[in-house]
Amino acid sequence: MYIFNCYKCPILSVLILKVIVEKNDVWSLSHFSVWSSKVRNLTCRRWSWLSIGKKRNEALEYGPKYTQNNFITGVRAINEFCLKSSDLDQLRKIKRRSPHDDTETFTVYLRSDVEAKSLEVWGSPEALARERKRRKEAEIRYRESEYRPRSSAAAMFFKGPGKVVMVAICINGLNFFFKLLAWVYTGSASMFSEAIHSLADTCNQALLALGISQSARTPDPSHPYGFTNMRYIASLISGVGIFMMGAGLSWYHGIIGLLHPHPIESLLWAYCILAGSLVSEGATLLVAINEIRRSARAKGLSFYQYVVQSRDPSTNVVLLEDAAAVLSVAVAATCMGLTSLTGNPIYDSVGSLGVGTLLGTVSAFLIYTNTEALLGRSIQPEQLQRLTELLESDPVVRAIHDVKATDMGMSKVRFKAEVDFDGRVVTRSYLEKQDIEQLLQEIQQVKTLEELEAFMLKHGENIIDTLGAEVDRLEKDLKVKFSCVLVSAYSVIYIF
Repeated sequence: MYIFNCYKCPILSVLILKVIVEKNDVWSLSHFSVWSSKVRNLTCRRWSWLSIGKKRNEALEYGPKYTQNNFITGVRAINEFCLKSSDLDQLRKIKRRSPHDDTETFTVYLRSDVEAKSLEVWGSPEALARERKRRKEAEIRYRESEYRPRSSAAAMFFKGPGKVVMVAICINGLNFFFKLLAWVYTGSASMFSEAIHSLADTCNQALLALGISQSARTPDPSHPYGFTNMRYIASLISGVGIFMMGAGLSWYHGIIGLLHPHPIESLLWAYCILAGSLVSEGATLLVAINEIRRSARAKGLSFYQYVVQSRDPSTNVVLLEDAAAVLSVAVAATCMGLTSLTGNPIYDSVGSLGVGTLLGTVSAFLIYTNTEALLGRSIQPEQLQRLTELLESDPVVRAIHDVKATDMGMSKVRFKAEVDFDGRVVTRSYLEKQDIEQLLQEIQQVKTLEELEAFMLKHGENIIDTLGAEVDRLEKDLKVKFSCVLVSAYSVIYIF
């Protein structure tokens, strides 16, 4: 068709042809041939698509900055241009489709009008800049003092991962104190390694508690997506701390014991403290296991999958540290027993090396899993397939390309896809909301190039709005059926 060849706009072609074909009267066929011949005569002319603010023969340049058609919201006008709501009452108001789910339309203002009003209110750009700086400083002070409710942060440590971490801090702190006394009394290298192990666990779990507290902070302008990754960062640092502080010192003390062995005093008190440590560490381990089982069951995962995928980094650290603690107590007790039976302190030093090896293994696992979580791993293929099928089953979608879904941790998935939309379905959706008789009358009234341009600009903009509404609908469907998916927050549906 000439319309398609001349204007390269299949959506508008479908709109006009649909009106003509559905009416199917004599006027449509005769007048359309005359009108299309006029359009055909334009093919030798070179002119660009124009915005409303441009004259028809004035080409629109895409290089220079152009903000004459920019809209901004009332909130942005008040915050960025330091205006009051009463100042906006005097400006032109324009209704546009809302990007938010809770409203269909909202009011916006022309940026040029807002800029002119701000200069009228403040007198000069310099005065406006000073006021912006003053308000920014006040906002920073307020955010630093009231960035999150205190009660909600405290409540996090009475349930879930927070409770597990707090129990572990208390028990490991007591274990460190008693193991340190036992080492001072006996001089055992294995007992020294156990004391260092408990100290490292206490410090690392305090770091985890800080990460949990920081992850509860609400998003701010500097961090618009929040601080949930602080748990992974704290767990990663914890893994490094276990390696440096726990494994490193245990290996060092064990090697010193091998190079310079010395006799060991009575180990009776050391055995008693190890027995108490075994009971307390075992109790903390059971708390962590029960929490992971409960969370894994809620997510439909096995215990192993939940741990390996680092779904809850804080509880994972407690689980692995306490599992290593129970094993290290067994290793230390065995080596100290051999030393007591043979009188050879070499076995005790070997026990220190064994404890260090256990801690090194745990730290390597924590560093690997948390690094993977921070880098962003792809979700399971089955879940990705369900997301893709949901989009492909929608009538407005022709095809899905370049699909990417990243596990962001903390039960959140970032989904991105390039969607090829069916222009005919989008146009039909627009036409269903229009009065076809009125559209036909508008076409009949088109006599000049200016009227043709106005007609196509009007309905072209409306169809683009309809396409945007379809994108919003798809995003909403994804979030309803897959609550873990973040869609609209990241604008991840692209159109080409």
